[in-house]
Amino acid sequence: MAANGWWMVGTARESDAATRITQIRAIGTVLSRSAEVMLSSGDLSALRRIVADTSRTFHLDQCRIILGPDQVLADANPSKINQRVLPEHWNFGPLDAAAGTPADGTASMRYPVFVSGRGMAMLEIRDSTASSAWVLWKAQAGLGLIGAAALGMLLLAYRRNRSRLVAMEAIQNALLSFAEGEATVAALAVDPRYGVLAGVWNKLLTELDEFRRQASLNRVGLARPDRRTGANSLESACDTMSQGLILVNDRMLVGFANGAANVFLNLKGQELTGKPIWDLIADENIRSAVRGIAVDKSRKPVTLELERQGDSNGILRFSVRPIRKGDTHAATIIIEDIAQQRASERARNSFITQVTHELRTPLTNIRLYVESAIEEGGDDPVARATCLNIINRESSRLERIVGDMLSVAEIEAGSCSIHRDDVHLDVLFKELSIDYQAQAEDKRIKLELILPPKLPVLHADRDKLALAIHNLVGNALKYTPEGGTITVAADVRDGAVNIDVTDTGIGISPDELNTIFDKFTRSKDPRVGKIIGTGLGLTFAREVMRLHGGDVQVQSELNRGSTFTATIPINAEAA
Repeated sequence: MAANGWWMVGTARESDAATRITQIRAIGTVLSRSAEVMLSSGDLSALRRIVADTSRTFHLDQCRIILGPDQVLADANPSKINQRVLPEHWNFGPLDAAAGTPADGTASMRYPVFVSGRGMAMLEIRDSTASSAWVLWKAQAGLGLIGAAALGMLLLAYRRNRSRLVAMEAIQNALLSFAEGEATVAALAVDPRYGVLAGVWNKLLTELDEFRRQASLNRVGLARPDRRTGANSLESACDTMSQGLILVNDRMLVGFANGAANVFLNLKGQELTGKPIWDLIADENIRSAVRGIAVDKSRKPVTLELERQGDSNGILRFSVRPIRKGDTHAATIIIEDIAQQRASERARNSFITQVTHELRTPLTNIRLYVESAIEEGGDDPVARATCLNIINRESSRLERIVGDMLSVAEIEAGSCSIHRDDVHLDVLFKELSIDYQAQAEDKRIKLELILPPKLPVLHADRDKLALAIHNLVGNALKYTPEGGTITVAADVRDGAVNIDVTDTGIGISPDELNTIFDKFTRSKDPRVGKIIGTGLGLTFAREVMRLHGGDVQVQSELNRGSTFTATIPINAEAA
């Protein structure tokens, strides 16, 4: 704080001195020109009056006009005037006409005053550039009060959290003891009076001790199953598996096959046990892999994939692994349907590609405009302001993209919840207009808001609701070509707020209207492929509205435009 105060006072003094010097120079320039006119006309009375008025108005230490070293023609102090009349001609003498520089807190300026055909006079101005002690004292006192208030708040925060800090220190000591080999609950427990953290820690120790006790009992084998009665139970357990399981002996005969294997091989209801494997599997590569392990006694597992044709399309993965027990050689075949897995991988890869492009665009813009602000912003305030506005806009866009991804992940995990508070729709729509007006102007798109005079205050999750509406308007801007129109209209009817986002964009084909709200789903229209997107915006918008008890509907005509209607009940509870 002391260093900050010293720096602030020094900076204030330098600023005040520079300001005062600039003011004195301006006074000298104007006054010297006025003096030339008055001296040319011989109006000494007016000249002396304006010199006195200027000195008094601007609180100058000295303001005078001289014809030579000891010839004072006009002065703020009349008693110092020793040249009462203006000579016809005069020679100024050896004084230097250049302006002086401030020294020891004083600025001294000289300005030549030329009188055509008669000679040159000199305007001398001198004044102090020191700052007001009262102003500096106020600044120092304010800084001291702010510092004292901050220290007081820090003290209050410390006193309020002291019990929690004590609990954390006790838990830390317990962990150090555990690292040194102490394992008893009594030695590691902390005083319950330390608060909630102490109680949670002690409960965790109790559960850990119980877990250790159960593990010890299991290790000594207190609950050993009867293997003699486990045959039927083992077969039943295998039949519940989602993967197909086939055991093949060294004669290439099936020793066991579960129900899933029958389904994958399209042999429902047939008994597979005892049949040769080549009657069940026609693919020669799989047969060779089974023969190599079961007959030729190879120990190397083999994994193959086979694409099914016909009514049961899909991709099956066959994992052939050896079984060795004594002199017996056999092979297990594990069959999995990986069609959904491959579809998920393709969707994930497509999603990663789309997200990479989506994130790269705002990041690239931010980097470029940061460089522009650094290179051009120092000399051009307008360019700097433009760069900062674009950086702010792209940061908001980046935040919305990340918010979409996190929110959809929450919805998938079933952990998405809403935190209700009062939502003022008029403020939300005003922010919406500010966020998208510049983007609309860049594409020469007309963005209109049609709102009633008064909108109700909703009890909803403001952040999620704002993000959902942003997604609808952002989609409209993406898929509306230049020169189009986007209208955002809101009205209240049937106990709900209805928000219509209408655009004159490329529209949606009828066969895609039922899938556009699915995750990672994008239109197959070639024009859409040229526009970067994640396929998450509409999914998130509909889920948010449904969490609030509403929904999102769409009406669209290809090449004519679309209307997305978001409905939010005013008094409905969360779905």
